[in-house]
Amino acid sequence: MRWIWIGAGALAILVVVVLVVGWLMPVRHRASRQATFRAAPAAVWELITDVEAFPGWRGDVKAVERLPDRDGRPVWVEEGSNGRITYAVERAETPRLLVVRIADVNLPFGGTWIYEISPVSGGSTLTITEDGEIYNPIFRVMSRFVFGYESTITAYLAAAEKRLAGGP
Repeated sequence: MRWIWIGAGALAILVVVVLVVGWLMPVRHRASRQATFRAAPAAVWELITDVEAFPGWRGDVKAVERLPDRDGRPVWVEEGSNGRITYAVERAETPRLLVVRIADVNLPFGGTWIYEISPVSGGSTLTITEDGEIYNPIFRVMSRFVFGYESTITAYLAAAEKRLAGGP
């Protein structure tokens, strides 16, 4: 019985340490990655703005539901591995800049994704910058030390590369 109490105490201390570390970490973070594709900027633009096609090439998206536009800009809900998340386009400059915000204030995270497309010899470079906010201190610790801030961007770029190369 003594070992059970020691284990429970150690677990409680671990939870407190994680909470304290999470509270000490900033709510906001910035992560950025880029990839170069053998595709014209217009093709990359089409890929990242055709939200209805996301389930066909992004493994983390099972379904997309378009919502009415806000101020003439697209709004949609992605359903996938992270649950249901509403997104809204804040700014679009075809075919070079797209800024998308998480438009659901009830989530434990938020922020924007900035997609910048630059022409290069033989294709284009897509740079994705996440200006994220993580409100839950436990999620802050997990995102920073377990998953990594760049993991979602890295997976997105890998899926985009596969799709632009002709894959499913």
